[in-house]
This record gives sequence, structure tokens and C-alpha cells, in this order.
Amino acid sequence: MVNNKMKIDNVVKKETKYIIIWVGLLSLLMQSVFLVTGFWDISVLLGNILGAFVAVLNFFLMGLAIQRAVQKSEDDAKKSMNVSSLYRKLMIFVIVIIGIVVPYFNNWTVIIPLFFPRVAIAFRPLVDKGNK
Repeated sequence: MVNNKMKIDNVVKKETKYIIIWVGLLSLLMQSVFLVTGFWDISVLLGNILGAFVAVLNFFLMGLAIQRAVQKSEDDAKKSMNVSSLYRKLMIFVIVIIGIVVPYFNNWTVIIPLFFPRVAIAFRPLVDKGNK
């Protein structure tokens, strides 16, 4: 019997944890800005939770796609990554639309956390430099 369960690589786990920490810290910073400026309400928190969840999920799914792709031939890996990218972008699009349409979410706090993983990745060389 073939075991179809794929073990999540330790690198994927480690990098996802790194992204979770950064998304959490940047989310707290964003919440603070809304609070200090007097624009905070529960929709800010709910939108932030939705956006942060999608940002981390997108990063994790990308990590899994890369993990699977490195085990394939170059052409199959490219196709697999393209399909993964398409589905992840579609997921983000649908959730952002839901976040905008549903009045329980603040539009900005749904969208802004989607950029937090990029910020975390940009700061990665500084974090790694400090750990050496």
C-alpha cells in the first residue's frame, strides 16, 4: 500500500514559523496604529485576523509546493509551481473579495497583512546576519 501522506519538511516548518512571528508582530503594529489614530474597531481586528491567516496560509502552501517541486523533473516542477501559484492567487483574490464585501471586516486590514510576508523576507538577511 502506497502512503500518499507527505511529510512536511523541517525547512518549510521553520520558515513558516518565521513568517508567523513577523506577521504577528506587524499585525500588532498595525492594530496599534489604528488604535492610536482613533480608527480602531472590531472590524479592524477581524480583518487583520483574516488577512494574516491568508498571508501565512499562502506562504505555507507555497513552501509545500516548492517541497513537492524539487522532487520532480524541471518541466514538471515548473508546471506544478505555476498551477500552485494560480490556485494560491485565486484563493487570495476570493478571500479579499469576501473581506471587502462582508461588512464585518475592515478592507485595509484584510489587504495590508498580505504584504507582511514580503516584509519578513526582506528583513531575513538582517536576522540571519544577527544569528551568525
